[in-house]
Amino acid sequence: MEVETSSSSTANLVDKAVVPGDIVLDLTSMSDQTIRLGAGLRQNSDVLSVVKAGKLKFKKPNKYWVESSQKRYVPSVEDTVLGIVVDARADNFLVDIKGPTLAFLPVLAFEGGTRRNIPKFEIGTLLYIRVVKANSCMNPELSCTDANGKAAEFGSLKEGYMFDTSTGLARMLLRSPTCPVLEALGRKLSFEIAVGLNGRVWVNASSPSTVILVSNAIMRSEFLSDVQQKILVEKLMQRVQG
Repeated sequence: MEVETSSSSTANLVDKAVVPGDIVLDLTSMSDQTIRLGAGLRQNSDVLSVVKAGKLKFKKPNKYWVESSQKRYVPSVEDTVLGIVVDARADNFLVDIKGPTLAFLPVLAFEGGTRRNIPKFEIGTLLYIRVVKANSCMNPELSCTDANGKAAEFGSLKEGYMFDTSTGLARMLLRSPTCPVLEALGRKLSFEIAVGLNGRVWVNASSPSTVILVSNAIMRSEFLSDVQQKILVEKLMQRVQG
């Protein structure tokens, strides 16, 4: 959702706790800048208000949302998610992204997609995909391309291990700079990872023991400080090496 505004008055609330009913911005005299609203925010007449408890977050250049640690995922445009194919139809695939409803992935929503090269996904295939349409009146729409129509990193994820997390942990893993637990693991181990904002994580490595260690470290890191995350990784590595 896009809203017109001319002020950065929400800046003092970024990374602060907010609860439903809080007003984060008054729009009555603002009209020269566009901002995008993500999960947890809603425009009510001339104000932007909070609809779920959490922390107000900001991503350059212009997106605001409320981050909270929860299992239920509310789709938002431009979210990157991990989805599971549950059905294949003539024009689209139905995909479970942990949202209130199934999402659909058009068979042409791939780089160079045509009727002659429609991908074939079996039921249960895990996909790394992007949300391109989302509102409460319709099923979310997905794409396996970036904003420029390129495949980039999107597509099916083979082998590896997928597990569920809270949406808060998923956002922590995707933050910049790299969160301490992933930074510490990356210095010690070689592995692949894909994180969906819908609270799903996929890990792959040449050794099953590495997959297990990385997955355990991630799942145990959510409520730890930066220092505690690094200590956690050191302890897990010592157990494996010992």
